[in-house]
Amino acid sequence: MPIVTIQVTREGSGPGRTSVTAEEKARLIASDSQLLFDVLNKPLDSTFVVIEEVDLDNWGWGGLPVPEYRRRRAAS
Repeated sequence: MPIVTIQVTREGSGPGRTSVTAEEKARLIASDSQLLFDVLNKPLDSTFVVIEEVDLDNWGWGGLPVPEYRRRRAAS
């Protein structure tokens, strides 16, 4: 029974969005489940996919909170 966890920042996938859409989540679930079937022959009905949206302030990169990392990267 595979369990796949996908973590994404809660900032949306495009301008003006604040989260991943239900349609995008459905595509992620379908494609990850299909990948496990194709590669490991795991049945679709035994694969669980969990999508976690993390507030941007709770996500770090390069030793910094992501907003600060992006500001510094843009400035350089």
